[in-house]
Amino acid sequence: MSTVSATASATSMQTNQRPWWLTLINGILAFVMGAVLLWAPAKTQVNAFMLLVSFLGFYWLFRGIFDIVYMFVDHSAWGWKLFTGIVGIIAGSYILMYPIASALALPRIFVLVLGIWGLMEGIVLLIMAFGGGGWAAGILGVLGILFGITLIANYSAPGMGLAMIWSAAVLGVVGGIVLIVQAFRQRSA
Repeated sequence: MSTVSATASATSMQTNQRPWWLTLINGILAFVMGAVLLWAPAKTQVNAFMLLVSFLGFYWLFRGIFDIVYMFVDHSAWGWKLFTGIVGIIAGSYILMYPIASALALPRIFVLVLGIWGLMEGIVLLIMAFGGGGWAAGILGVLGILFGITLIANYSAPGMGLAMIWSAAVLGVVGGIVLIVQAFRQRSA
């Protein structure tokens, strides 16, 4: 009979986490995206809209790359990490190659895709949180799921583009702060 199983608890188990600097970069990118969406000093709505489209393209591209890099650091749930990484890279690349087409599709299709992506990303983060990924992953997972469900349920409603901008901005600022705090907690641990 092993004494290790009797004394081990969920908080004392050793788990693989993202490198602190990867979490920090992800948090900074999310915060900057949210801040730009909330307080962009763009002169016209067209400039702000195109800035949003380009920034989301870069964010998805880098997030997809980070997910694939993290897959090699932590092999648990590697299928989900690979899937979200590939989807992020494809979506980000498409947006960057065709920004005008993406901007025209934003009112309906783009909101639906963002909702599906947010839902999937939220589920992955929630699974990671229950697997020992920490409270930051759990908070971001719940926010991602709520964000995704909201967008999927209302993607064709009038004004959903504006609601998407505000929702993404708040999620970016709050999520970015949580990730930055988590990164420094990981570094000091």
